[in-house]
Amino acid sequence: MQQLPRYLVKNKISIIANEAGFVTEYSPVYSRHVQVYKGIDNILQFKLLNADQKPINTNLYTPVFVAFDENKNKIIERDCTVLDDGSSASKGLFQVTITEGDLLNVDQQYFSYTVYLVDQDNINVLTYTDSHFGNNGIIYVSGDAFPSIIDSQEVSTFTQINDIWYSESIQALPAINNNTALHTAAVYTDNFVGNVTVQSTLENQVTGTTVWADVATLSFTGTETEPKPVNFNGMFTYIRFMANSDPSSIDKILVRN
Repeated sequence: MQQLPRYLVKNKISIIANEAGFVTEYSPVYSRHVQVYKGIDNILQFKLLNADQKPINTNLYTPVFVAFDENKNKIIERDCTVLDDGSSASKGLFQVTITEGDLLNVDQQYFSYTVYLVDQDNINVLTYTDSHFGNNGIIYVSGDAFPSIIDSQEVSTFTQINDIWYSESIQALPAINNNTALHTAAVYTDNFVGNVTVQSTLENQVTGTTVWADVATLSFTGTETEPKPVNFNGMFTYIRFMANSDPSSIDKILVRN
């Protein structure tokens, strides 16, 4: 039996507030890179220190966390939650949550962050990551912890053959599915009247002789105001859509495998 230890620890970063107006030491302190992960909420905990490495009462301030990319585009700005309850253990502590949604459209990359304090007179006080007055910390956004969501495939082109219209073929991605593979399609229409049938094939490539099988059919009356969804299961290599009337009023079909 293999025993694999995992560690549940707080991601804590110490920062310095230059309250006294001078620094008593000149060596970097705790200026490590912070790592966060896409696909989950990340809680960063900060401890506010003075130049002598002593905790400062955080209740006197409203800490604000700001993150930005290399082009100085702001990604996140929000007030932090103060954890300082007056005890010695929590003195100087506050935290911020970088949510799953914050990083949804952020590529795996490095970006910078800073923390400033708003005091009781509504004056902003900058904090530092080290005693050389460096104020920007570094965060690495990693996409390795959770699989990313694949973008939906879009179908919008149909070709008429006799009195039937067929869409282009799209891959059903069998390599990433299992034997109960779930597929979802949503048909966006504008006064379309007729049927849209999902067709699939197990053949390795699509040619003029490819054999297609009907999987599911959606009926439209022209009164639909919302996209009409359909779910179906199966291990297919390709999917296409068949319409029995002019599909010019079908805006698009989105497919998620």
